[in-house]
Amino acid sequence: MVARLNDDAVLVEEAQTEGDVALAPDELKVRPGTARSALRSRDFRVLWISTFSSNVGTWMQNVALGAFAYQLSHSAGFVALTGFAQLGPLLLLATVGGALADAVDRRRLLVATNLVQLVFSALLALVAAASNPSKTLLLLVVLAIGIANALTGPPLASLLPNLVPRVDLSGAIALQSVQMNLSRVVGPAIGGLLLPTIHASGVFAFNAATYLFAVAGVLAIRPVVQRGDRGDEHGLRRLLGGFAVARHDPLVRSVLATIAAISFFCLPFIGLMPVVAAQNLGMPVTGFEYGLLYACFGLGAASGAIAVGSVLVGYRRDRVIAVGLALFGVMLLVFGLLRAPGPAYPVVFLVGFFYFATVTTLSTRLQEHLRDEVRGRVMALYMMGFGGTIPLGLLIAGPIATHTDITTVVVAGALVAMLLAANAARPAIKDAATA
Repeated sequence: MVARLNDDAVLVEEAQTEGDVALAPDELKVRPGTARSALRSRDFRVLWISTFSSNVGTWMQNVALGAFAYQLSHSAGFVALTGFAQLGPLLLLATVGGALADAVDRRRLLVATNLVQLVFSALLALVAAASNPSKTLLLLVVLAIGIANALTGPPLASLLPNLVPRVDLSGAIALQSVQMNLSRVVGPAIGGLLLPTIHASGVFAFNAATYLFAVAGVLAIRPVVQRGDRGDEHGLRRLLGGFAVARHDPLVRSVLATIAAISFFCLPFIGLMPVVAAQNLGMPVTGFEYGLLYACFGLGAASGAIAVGSVLVGYRRDRVIAVGLALFGVMLLVFGLLRAPGPAYPVVFLVGFFYFATVTTLSTRLQEHLRDEVRGRVMALYMMGFGGTIPLGLLIAGPIATHTDITTVVVAGALVAMLLAANAARPAIKDAATA
């Protein structure tokens, strides 16, 4: 409790002394560092709303794309190949996006990448509307969208600290996590309703239009970017600058290693959720029960992100990470051992809650620590670890689940989460012993 009160005092002092914010006495009623406090920034509000609108369209397209790919080919392999074309560039090109984010105007880069996604999503709609759609052309268009998306993430993440005072960064990151998870719930729901009516081509065209919200939002903000000395880095040295920072900075290295381990070992259950539902819980994966299960997970994740920007503000980041990982591991273990659908709904909600409370805190801790001139390249590595390693984990987990069972995969992920929690707790225990 003393540690939390001390942290609160520091937060209030920072909020009063930050160069880019001056709080009147009545404004101090809004607790610094919370999501509500971050929303006082006009530029952040604009970017949050525009990004949420665009992401809803993206998840609408994701639902329709999988269905259209299967309808076109009747092949699970082609559906998987389409998914890899969409997500694979994130693993390969995130470092390029990070280098660009640290080298050029981030606003202009975001406008360019969103316009590229707009154009190719419109082209995807035309491909889907053809009387005899080309599978090769479909893959190429999806790959182009995936490349532009991979280049979008690092500048967007790097722009956040320039939109709010540093003391409100945790609230801003929590809200970004909330919109990402809410869009995963809202987008598929809308896409599923519209798909029978306007078909895949109509959904793709709808998504293309939502990129206009993203472009308008970026053009409407005026972030204050303070870049330090970039040195004489060029070419490959600049491209790999994030790796150099991670090699020399223990905190950066620890956060990146933790998020990569979570994504690779613990998160394959998300991609294999239909298998969990069918084999362990006896659910039809095309029915309402399965949709509700996935929605509970998404709502839990959104709630966990909200908690980081509200009730968990003021608690030490390392302790939140350690406790969050431990509880995520416990709830994931319970979820993997369940054989009845009823208890699965609250359990998977808690799995999502502790999972996203942990990764949101990891992101907050990293963002607070980074210098602006290297932020893009390091955040690119975070995105590679967060999103890019999940497909690799699935490639390993799929055959394991086939030759053993899905429970083995889920339980193994839970045990890794507990090991990561024990490792994360060591510095906190040492600090408590010497306090």
